[in-house]
Amino acid sequence: MQREAKTVSAMIDISCSALHGTPKGELCRACAELMEYAMLRLSKCPFQEGKTSCGNCKVHCYKPDMRERARETMRTAGPRMPLRHPLLSVWHFFDGLRKKPSRKR
Repeated sequence: MQREAKTVSAMIDISCSALHGTPKGELCRACAELMEYAMLRLSKCPFQEGKTSCGNCKVHCYKPDMRERARETMRTAGPRMPLRHPLLSVWHFFDGLRKKPSRKR
């Protein structure tokens, strides 16, 4: 989960720089809000350490508007990730290959 949080954080940072022109390491208000929301959702993920990547998950825990903002962020940052964060990119790829967990009730 810590690695997933680092990956999301890196992607939001890359996307904010590319889309909003903020300096590296700084976030605009909208991206800071998305970061806070994403970290909250990760902390409440029912699958925790056994989870696949959020894009492959059966449970959609983001509100529709935040989900669309996250998608936009991932579309922007995704192609840039292997160059800026190669290890996080590889681990994210392998996390996405994990079998989708079933939710225990």
